[in-house]
Parts: sequence; C-alpha cells; structure tokens
Amino acid sequence: MMFSNPFIYFCKRLMKLILKLPMKKLYTKFYYIVIPCVLFGVLSCKNPVDKFTSPKGYDLKKPDKFNMPSSLLEISGIAFHNNNSDTIYSIQDENGKLYKQKWDVKKQINTKFSPNGDFEDLTILKNNIFVLRSDGVFFSFPITESGKKETKNVHEIKGLLPKGEYESIYADNEKNQIYVLCKSCPGDKKTKMVSGYIFDYIAASDSLVSSGEFKVNLQGIEAVNPKVKTNLSPSAMTRNPRTNEWYILSSANKLLIITDSKWNITEAHRLNSSTFNQPEGLAFDTDFNLYIANEGDEITDGNIIKFKYVPAQSK
Repeated sequence: MMFSNPFIYFCKRLMKLILKLPMKKLYTKFYYIVIPCVLFGVLSCKNPVDKFTSPKGYDLKKPDKFNMPSSLLEISGIAFHNNNSDTIYSIQDENGKLYKQKWDVKKQINTKFSPNGDFEDLTILKNNIFVLRSDGVFFSFPITESGKKETKNVHEIKGLLPKGEYESIYADNEKNQIYVLCKSCPGDKKTKMVSGYIFDYIAASDSLVSSGEFKVNLQGIEAVNPKVKTNLSPSAMTRNPRTNEWYILSSANKLLIITDSKWNITEAHRLNSSTFNQPEGLAFDTDFNLYIANEGDEITDGNIIKFKYVPAQSK
C-alpha cells in the first residue's frame, strides 16, 4: 500500500526497522528517544497543507534561496535602492557595518558606519541610507558612502521615538517620509495594539520631524485567521508597490501579516520554521517579487529567500 505523504511512509518504515532490532539493555534509552520522535513526526505530517498559507500572488513553499557568507550569519535587515534588486544592501545586528552585494554572489563590500550595537533594520530614502538601532536611534548617511571602507559622514538622530524596542523601518520616497513600527513598547502590551510613527525627512538639515502616529489593531489577526494568536512582535515592515498593502514580519511569532493602506489587517500567514529560520528582513523589487531575509544559527546559514510574483490567472 502506498501512502499519500512520503514522509509518513518513511516514518512508518523506519519504525518497523527499529522494532526489529534486538532488545538489549544497551539500546533501551535509544528506543525511548527515537520511537517517540518518529511517532511525533507521523502525527505532525498528517495535515501539513492546512498549516501554512501564502499571500495572493506568492507561493511561500517555493523559495529561491541565497545563502549568505559567514559575515552575514546574523543578517537583520535588507533594502533595495529604488526597488532595484541588482544590488542588495543589508546589515547584521552587531557590528555597525553596511553590506553591499549582488544577488547570488557572496562576495560583498562592507562599510563601517558606527561602533558595534544592536542594529535591526535599514531603508533607503532617495539617496540616503537610514539604519535603525533597537533602542530607536537612527543613523543616516549618503548611499554614495557605501563603497568606502568606513564613513564619517554619519548623522545620528536620537530622542524621536518613545522608550521601547524597534526593529522595523520603511521609507516612502514619494512622500519623503520614514515609517517605524514598535516591536515592544510598554503602552502597547495591555491594548493589543502595535504603535507606529511617521517622520518627514528634511533634506537641508538631514533631520526627521514627527508627522503622525498610527496603530495596528491585533484583534484583526484572529478575525482573518482564527488559528493564529493575536500576538505580534514586528521584526520588519515594507509596502507592496503593486497594491500599497503593508507587509509586517514577526520572527518571534513566525507570522507574515498584511494590512490595507489604513493598517487594517486583511491577511495573516503562519511561516514554516523549516524555511523561515529567523525572518528579520523584508523587501520588494520592481517586478513585485518578495524577499525575506533569515538570520542563521549554529546549523543554518543566514539567507535571503526570493518569492516570485505570479499574477492571478484570469478566468
């Protein structure tokens, strides 16, 4: 008899082989560990299709993966200049360097812009790079500095954001604005909300001026997907240039949330941890392809995964 799921078939065959081994005291602990693990694998594979879904136009089960060099094991943010994916700009969360490389080419140029710190995301507004540190401090410098070994032309902007932890930043080039989303802020915990902040960029003084605030109501998650809890710790954000929808990534919750232009949640997708080890970066290119960056660990390389945009077929 053939099983519809190859992994279930493999698990059952493996169980049969294990049970045929001679029962000796030497193997007792081995049985106690392996058999429960295999049984868990069988049970967890019965309904794999229903657990993980994809946003319209993308198939999150078909990634094009680009493994990062060891220097970007802890890649924490990615960005494209004018959505041009020919060059990837990225950071990692410790060493205060901007990395620049071509897609599928591990060799990269890195530019030191700050002493070591907890750097979580970056974005490009016109011809300026903005890096966000986890404590809400911004670092701004011209994109032309990205070819240098070190830049001194850096503006550090403090005191604009309330006390909290931040990992998500996005630049609106048309409106000349910067958006920031809170990962963990004291005022959000009791309200089931996530706070966001908008800043106008003043090029003449290379400064940011507060322009407004917004809220993402997490109660909307359960409304669109009852199987998903209403917790969210945003690790990256971007806007789909085709639909103007906001895409919000949560590494801790293994979630991809989509909202409309007014921050109302319209979709909630659970992410498969076997593909999304630690999703921390998010970007779109000019062809509307979706890119998600994952931090690595002792076993897995850091990577960037590309998901090709496929238009819906007209009936």
